[in-house]
Amino acid sequence: MYTVTVIREFIAQHFLIGGDWGAENNLHSHPYKLEVRLEGKKLDSHGYLVDIVEIESALAKTIDYFRDKTLNELSEFEGLNPSIEHFSRILCKKISDQISPQNLSAISILLWEDHQAWASFRLEL
Repeated sequence: MYTVTVIREFIAQHFLIGGDWGAENNLHSHPYKLEVRLEGKKLDSHGYLVDIVEIESALAKTIDYFRDKTLNELSEFEGLNPSIEHFSRILCKKISDQISPQNLSAISILLWEDHQAWASFRLEL
């Protein structure tokens, strides 16, 4: 199985809802680190699993949408606590919608909200 990973960083804000999490209930920022991992068994005729330029383009569009925004105010988080678990799933779906190689078997997102905590979501294709 081949894997290609690209990493980007961005800042976004949120506040947690539905429970008493102290300071996390107040609006605050996170320096997110987003890792997108693409998996597949076969390479294309150029020896690529996915052209990294295509991955970078999908990441740029996706990150530009979330960068410096308050997640709670975005339609993707309507009715949801903006946890890193939900955020990793939402990011995975947005990125997978923009990447089309036929030889992919899965896309995974690993989303760090700081140097200590991360969540992931894996979408089998």
